[in-house]
Amino acid sequence: MTTLSPTSAKERHVVLDALRGLALLGIALANFPEFALWTFLSADEQSAMPTAGVDGIVRFLQYMLVDGKFYTIFSLLFGVGFALILSRHSISLFVRRMVILIAIGACHLMFLWSGDILLLYAIGGLLLPLCLQLKDKMKFWLATCLILIPVGLDALTEYAGIDFSGPFYNLWWKEASRQGITEENFATWLRDADSYSQMFAFLLQGACERMWEFVSGHRLPKVVGLFIIGYLIGKYRLYARLEEYHSWLRKLCRYALAWGLPASALYAWSATEGHPWGLTAHSLLYAVSVIPLAFGYIVLFCLFFMQCPTNRVFSWLAAPGRMALSNYLSQSLIGVVLFYGPGFGFGCSMGLFYIELTALVVFAVQIAVSGWWLQRFRFGPLEWIWRMLTYGSYFKIRLEDRQ
Repeated sequence: MTTLSPTSAKERHVVLDALRGLALLGIALANFPEFALWTFLSADEQSAMPTAGVDGIVRFLQYMLVDGKFYTIFSLLFGVGFALILSRHSISLFVRRMVILIAIGACHLMFLWSGDILLLYAIGGLLLPLCLQLKDKMKFWLATCLILIPVGLDALTEYAGIDFSGPFYNLWWKEASRQGITEENFATWLRDADSYSQMFAFLLQGACERMWEFVSGHRLPKVVGLFIIGYLIGKYRLYARLEEYHSWLRKLCRYALAWGLPASALYAWSATEGHPWGLTAHSLLYAVSVIPLAFGYIVLFCLFFMQCPTNRVFSWLAAPGRMALSNYLSQSLIGVVLFYGPGFGFGCSMGLFYIELTALVVFAVQIAVSGWWLQRFRFGPLEWIWRMLTYGSYFKIRLEDRQ
């Protein structure tokens, strides 16, 4: 009988871990403006910041180069991980892994930060096995349709008046009102909170807000579509056959960047100007800009990796990538400590430029800590717990204990 066990260090692929680390960097850049409560400030309050001039440039570049791109990379890697698990274990083990992730995501959402993505990933992950019986070509077209479904749903909202997210919006503001949270104090509530109980009051309505964001943004079909594409990449082990597809990857990189960069600039203009062409056009711009540019990032990264695989940058990024769950959740914890009232309370006091610098510093610290940790331990602390719960076995964590 085969013993169930997680992937060993020898079986890991550095390029996947490094890509996961790169995605974590992008996620930090995307999330820290929300941690810092800058996103919730009014336009007048944002323009009153000392760095308002450069903040406008940073905001445009964030929409153009960051928004959605690294979340796309992370989603694709999630699908790759699904293929890796299925190559060694059963679907039931993957399902158990997702059920545990639901619990982790729910705790993160309810008790730490309202911007959790793990819960959505786990729910989407449970849908992945339903696609396995399809032929690979059908899987690809299903993924494409799922990615484009939000455009059609937004068109129904804009032109037919069908409000899919309305009930969730009403639930959100009903819960916010019950907690005494209004539009006037929404941005400053967490900064002014002087206890965890006040922070928790915001998290309660924040969970409802997050459900509204998932529905209004039609996030579930998008992530499942990306999961499927990632699964196909993992099934054919394209990450381990980079040299075989070198010339093809070079062409794909040129096309993806040549299309993705100007399309993303147009998307950024639409986002910063309040969707002047309407919701449907903005949704279409998202689909045709974010995903191509994310693929451009991935392929460009892989080409650099093939050229100099021993470069320290890849090992630096791979360290936090091997501890993605621990680092993702620790980013939330650091954000809470830095910007919320129960911590240092720096929220609403920094412009976007300094917020993104803070995110870069935090990630640099995570690189150092992850490297230090993995010199001594086999897994990140939360990865270790997640694996033991998934496999139902105890795994030694210290490197010197490994047999």
